[in-house]
Amino acid sequence: MFSEIISFVSDFMYGKMLIVLLLFAGLYFTVRGRFVQFRMMKQAVLSLMDKPADNEGKVSSFQALMVSTASRVGTGNIVGVSTAICLGGFGSVFWMWIIAIIGSASAFVESTLAQIYKKRGDSGSYGGPAYYIEAALHSRPLALLFSVFLILTYAFGFNMLASYNLQSTFSSYRFYNPKWTPWIIGAVLAVIVLYCLLGGGRRIAQITSVLVPVMGVLYVLVSLLVIVLNITYLPEVFGRILEEAFDIHAIFGGFSGSCVMYGIKRGLFSNEAGVGSAPNASASADVNHPAAQGLVQVLSVFIDTLLLCSATAFMCMCSGIEPSEALSGAPYVQAALEKSLGSVGPIFITVSMILFAFTTLLGNLFYVDNVLNYILGHVPGKVFMTIYRIIAALVIFVGAGLNAGLLWDIADVTMGGMTIINIPVILILSKYAFRALKDYESQIKQGKKPVFHAKDIELPQKVDYWQ
Repeated sequence: MFSEIISFVSDFMYGKMLIVLLLFAGLYFTVRGRFVQFRMMKQAVLSLMDKPADNEGKVSSFQALMVSTASRVGTGNIVGVSTAICLGGFGSVFWMWIIAIIGSASAFVESTLAQIYKKRGDSGSYGGPAYYIEAALHSRPLALLFSVFLILTYAFGFNMLASYNLQSTFSSYRFYNPKWTPWIIGAVLAVIVLYCLLGGGRRIAQITSVLVPVMGVLYVLVSLLVIVLNITYLPEVFGRILEEAFDIHAIFGGFSGSCVMYGIKRGLFSNEAGVGSAPNASASADVNHPAAQGLVQVLSVFIDTLLLCSATAFMCMCSGIEPSEALSGAPYVQAALEKSLGSVGPIFITVSMILFAFTTLLGNLFYVDNVLNYILGHVPGKVFMTIYRIIAALVIFVGAGLNAGLLWDIADVTMGGMTIINIPVILILSKYAFRALKDYESQIKQGKKPVFHAKDIELPQKVDYWQ
């Protein structure tokens, strides 16, 4: 019964409500920002090079990008894309691209707001949606509700799913026994993650800043190799993507299983634009101007969906293997690579999944740490955090052995709850993000290194920084 209820809520959320909300907000921010995600791409790349004035103990713009990308770039880039293609068809890839392109404008707004309203702490800055909801809208109950959804999403929904997705890639090996292998893999993963967590948030930033670029580049290179080996399939693949993306009968005949729904569902799960997760990492960055970090987060969305999700999609679609419900998830990707690269293909996917899942788990729990600080009103004590991290590790262990359909639905529902709160809030507050963008662009045109002051955008609230 629980599974059926969760499935019903998920279908309701993504059948109409979230799709309209995400598309409207993304289009509004894109037009209001005059296509900021494209106009300011060069400046976004340059912003990555900025380093804190005092490097000691500060999180750089690049490190904040890597933490947010670590959460975005995960098992959804492999298993999520495969699931969308197998259940929604080739057309789902097109809608995945659309939600990333227009959603990147939402990512800019939410991360810029997180920087504007960030708080000053003993070891640097911190913030996120909970903080800008309370500071700007003066609604702690709404901020607390958002925080609860974030914990349910990142400590439970996403992490259980990441654990399951990781162990599922071992199902093609002879030693895999569905009764006990998932639990063994879950236990090993939980212990490794717990070890990293006990090192604190700073270690998370250090580990992810190394692993994310390495695994991302390697994954794209292998994807390109597979595509080149099967390049004759490309024209047919592009044709099917466009044909199925605009198959009106298929879309509206059964919307709950259409390419639009699966593309947006899995696209949102992967890039998280507008969900309200990345702003928690963005707020920790030590930058001279909030808009700079907002632009950096646009890059994170593009890296996740337009690069890595597309890499998986084309690897699969160019293989010549027809997607089906039976192949949904890791099996489709493994079958595609085995056909192109032989026995080394499934092994590569397994290694990629281990790295993707690992960095996802760490990035997710970085967000939960931040929200716990907000709920309690102070940095939790060592005993509390140790107990919480043990529970977080146990959740990872349990997720490895649960049902895939239930885990996808739980993650979609909890993520949907965050999005339903965050999008209206950033729509209300977006004027401050765009004033910050205008100030940033004005200083760039004058040849200055942009520096931000809250009074320059007539911010009515008092903030810890930017005075």
